[in-house]
Amino acid sequence: MRHIYRFSLAIVFSVAGFLHFKREESFEKVVPDYLPFKRFIVHASGVVEIVFGLLLFFKRPGKTLKNLINAFLLAVFPANIYMARKKLPLGTIELPKRLLYLRLPLQFVLMGMVKRI
Repeated sequence: MRHIYRFSLAIVFSVAGFLHFKREESFEKVVPDYLPFKRFIVHASGVVEIVFGLLLFFKRPGKTLKNLINAFLLAVFPANIYMARKKLPLGTIELPKRLLYLRLPLQFVLMGMVKRI
């Protein structure tokens, strides 16, 4: 099961990171208004996700990498809350507000998966 979690997370992080560059404007909208340098935040978080994805593809993470991934997931959680509160689309997909809120626990599911790989 660990391999399934690891490779699933590798794909999720790699694709999400790539999309930060492919759909930059969509990701900028999700960065809360109170934060400056939205484009930099989108690019930096995209690079971090791509690096995490590649690392997970090639080796089983140690405790330090797991902690870094989970810290990152916590750091971007406010953007998910902001997205739900403002009813922002998920890329080009308009989701009902309740689904945007139901998406929030997914961050903790990912953190649980990280813990188990």
